[in-house]
Amino acid sequence: MPPVPVHPVVEEVTRRIADRSAASRSAYLDRIAAARSTGPARAGLGCGNLAHGFAACSGTDRLALSGLRKPGIAIISAYNDLLSAHQPLHEYPEWIKAAAREAGGVAQFAGGVPAMCDGITQGRDGMELSLFSREVIAMATGIALSHEMFDGTLLLGVCDKIVPGLLIGALSFGHLPAILVPAGPMASGLPNKEKARVRQLFAEGRATREELLEAESASYHSAGTCTFYGTANSNQLVVEVMGLHLPGASFVPPGTPLRRALTEEAARRVVALSREDEYTPVGAVVSERSVVNGVVSLLATGGSTNHTMHLVAIAAAAGIQLTWDDFADLSSVVGLLASVYPNGNADINHFHAAGGVQFLIGTLLDAGLLHEDVRTVAGDGLHRYRREPVLDGDRLTWREVPTRSLDETVLRPAEAPFAPDGGLRMLSGNLGRAVIKVSAVAREHRVVRAPARVFTSQQGFLEAFRAGELDRDVVVVIRHQGPRANGMPELHGLTPALGALMDRGHRIALITDGRMSGASGKVPAAIQLTPEAAAGGPLARIEDGDEVVLDATTGRLDVLVDETELARRPLRDGPADEATWTGTGRELFTALRRAVGPADQGASVFGPMTPGHFGAPARV
Repeated sequence: MPPVPVHPVVEEVTRRIADRSAASRSAYLDRIAAARSTGPARAGLGCGNLAHGFAACSGTDRLALSGLRKPGIAIISAYNDLLSAHQPLHEYPEWIKAAAREAGGVAQFAGGVPAMCDGITQGRDGMELSLFSREVIAMATGIALSHEMFDGTLLLGVCDKIVPGLLIGALSFGHLPAILVPAGPMASGLPNKEKARVRQLFAEGRATREELLEAESASYHSAGTCTFYGTANSNQLVVEVMGLHLPGASFVPPGTPLRRALTEEAARRVVALSREDEYTPVGAVVSERSVVNGVVSLLATGGSTNHTMHLVAIAAAAGIQLTWDDFADLSSVVGLLASVYPNGNADINHFHAAGGVQFLIGTLLDAGLLHEDVRTVAGDGLHRYRREPVLDGDRLTWREVPTRSLDETVLRPAEAPFAPDGGLRMLSGNLGRAVIKVSAVAREHRVVRAPARVFTSQQGFLEAFRAGELDRDVVVVIRHQGPRANGMPELHGLTPALGALMDRGHRIALITDGRMSGASGKVPAAIQLTPEAAAGGPLARIEDGDEVVLDATTGRLDVLVDETELARRPLRDGPADEATWTGTGRELFTALRRAVGPADQGASVFGPMTPGHFGAPARV
């Protein structure tokens, strides 16, 4: 059967990304081509250097490393036993070492990277380090690979900033093959919708702390990734569609024979990819076409808004210039095919059971919405990802999946979407540019015009809510929450209170230069506003009572104040100064706060530091 022609809008967006990236992508590919070695990389080391590299090894691994013939594989892991999503990774290194040995390679644990949990730090000072942890993870990955002992790498990580950080770091060593290795979701617990109901009751003072803790514990109850469709599960789906997982690896539960088989196969596969006949560097897998495939999959499933920054930063690490306009144009032709909480009642296990990533890829390929002609860690062509992994006795194999969804209340074909567009939209106006996720926002709530009430902290908003000051139509403005101000924390803790105001019949919206993540729900929220207030953006000039319009149907975001008057107003408030931004380790990240770029450029500290990179100076 001949391949389906790619949709003209998908083709056009891909072409313009390639055109604008021509120079930077070419320079990147030249750099990784020059870094490639024709044999094991460690052969270029001096004897003393090499001896340090295998001093702790014994037996066949020591012989292999000193013999300079077998490929060396780096294991880089985000394991810790604090986080449910990463706790299963503790068993992986020994499985990987045995499988790599069997395949004719030798694997070493090259380094660990930090893994913090946004769920634990939500609403706390530690959340202000969350986005910066992506850069730390990328740098830690670079440190692990800088020993030049390796011909391939396995990246073990799951959540939020961890997968993007691992991938950005690996792309600095883009001449190496790399496979991302996930852990899988925990079993379904208390339905996410019921958990959200109890959270809202608690915010309104109608549930006790004991009742709230019982609900939270019944939802987050075992090892594995949280089951709602937030950034962690968006990570897994997006990188699989980009060809960076083995097919079907994303949502196989931990503690199962299939999960172990996939982990061992990843080790064997990366050994194969390091050899001359199948050599596939990660810098070639991450291409303009695979980046577009990642964006399409995010849109088609109503995934995390965090990826409007992460995918931009990942692409930049491979010399590819992705913009928010690309997201917006792709969203106009990609229908919403998944209904997973917070965009529906199902969780990620229900999505997987309905056909999961394999059905999604198949229906998007058949609709011409994905590029089939890409390189992947499984081989050339995205069609390989239409098959699901199964165990035939002890042997791992792949089989075709049904050509129809097994539950169309959760997962639909491209010709019958839940909504005609992808749920992520861009807003612009005299306040700047922002992202809004509308997949969980009812159509009657997508246009809000109301007076502003301005805050500079989550706590200030919550105090006003509890005092009954917001029982009316209102656009809540929370500023100085951007990357330069305080590291751009997630503001997900605002959702229960905002939802309660909406349920009382008020017209409610949120505008912020902070984040709301993949857990943003029914309240229309213009997030990641750029330029941020700390960079002198217009958000810093809004005053209480200003009429504000958020229109997700037309993409409008304006304060209804004469522009001359708005420009004359002084900048209000200000981010925390360096003396105040201390405690919980924040003072250690001051240099990153000074260097970070704007949200629409990935909120990254990496890349060129041009005069226009930052906007106005931060007032710190």
